[in-house]
Amino acid sequence: MKKLGIFIPVLLCIMAFTGFFLIKRSIPDELNVVRGKDQREIKLDLPMVEQEAVEAGGRDESNIPQGSVKISCSLLGVIPIKDIHVNVVEEKKVTPGGEAIGIYMKTMGILVVGTGTVRGLDGLDYEPALNIVQSGDYITSVNDSPVRNKEELTQLINGSKGEELVLEVQRNGETTTLKLAPVHTENDEYKLGIWVRDDTQGIGTLTYVDEEKNFGALGHGISDVDTGELLNLSGGTLYHADILSVTKGERGVPGELSGVIHYRTEEELGEIGENTEEGIFGTANKQMEEIAAASEPVEIAYKQEVEEGAATILCAVEGEVQEYQAEIKKIYLNSGDANKSMVIQVTDPVLLEKTGGIVQGMSGSPILQNGKLIGAVTHVFIQDATSGFGIFIENMLEH
Repeated sequence: MKKLGIFIPVLLCIMAFTGFFLIKRSIPDELNVVRGKDQREIKLDLPMVEQEAVEAGGRDESNIPQGSVKISCSLLGVIPIKDIHVNVVEEKKVTPGGEAIGIYMKTMGILVVGTGTVRGLDGLDYEPALNIVQSGDYITSVNDSPVRNKEELTQLINGSKGEELVLEVQRNGETTTLKLAPVHTENDEYKLGIWVRDDTQGIGTLTYVDEEKNFGALGHGISDVDTGELLNLSGGTLYHADILSVTKGERGVPGELSGVIHYRTEEELGEIGENTEEGIFGTANKQMEEIAAASEPVEIAYKQEVEEGAATILCAVEGEVQEYQAEIKKIYLNSGDANKSMVIQVTDPVLLEKTGGIVQGMSGSPILQNGKLIGAVTHVFIQDATSGFGIFIENMLEH
């Protein structure tokens, strides 16, 4: 009994500390509010948390600009938790997308996706790259000669005639040099025993075009299917795409939009400039501008304006962009993953019948609520195809 009497208070302390930590982590570090709106009207729906808006009145130790407001959050109005910095921003409007887009990207260097064995002229198996080259390395030059694609890399390897090569690679953001000798193979070629990739392509959804003719799409970055790493981008292009078929999503099996990408100059929509965790971004060309001009711009909503309840999503699973009913189920104001900031569920019977809910290729589909653009669809739940994650539009617009 004595041990139990000690254990219970300790357990209660641990539970209290854990609860306090979870509440603190759920409170965002900063919020944006449109100029002209009263920052004191911001109310966060957080359990046991009380808020008080305080004038900064000049730059304090938190470096908050004069005339702005910070929100002090406390537990039950007694225990201080965190101060939220409120940024005053200008009203922003964008044109929502929803169109299916074809994506083509070139990597910054030649991406190594794996290593393997090669059979030499003597009939034996060799692994020349084992424990030297790693998956995720980007080969940028061979013997000081820059390489831009797989074909150039192959030519330099064959041209070595088996002599040791010096590879310059980018690994975890740092440049390093590696030395290894190609193996002369049975088909009279020289090989390093590495699997490489220099580009990627796929179908996604356009999220928005802003007033400066910049676009955002996908709501998440493009990662290599083998390494799982975000691809380093050297350039890329958006193209028109047509959806030809839909594989319906089911429990345990994600669905997919299948289509054709029109890789022609006249079908180009814009240039991709960034591949980030929050999506792909770039500059729209005249064709995309004409598409955007056919729709009315809408205001964006910041994360504190997003509510649980009715919403809609825009996507083109049947050829033309259509608006479908959905519901915001959960909101994470301070999510560790920006592209997992809310849970959205498809409720529209037409879309559920066509796709089962959210499918691959719908990433980037705009989410609207109360006449404003609040975010984009990013992921589907494998065990529940009707639901998935979304990203706040403000996180995409940071790019």
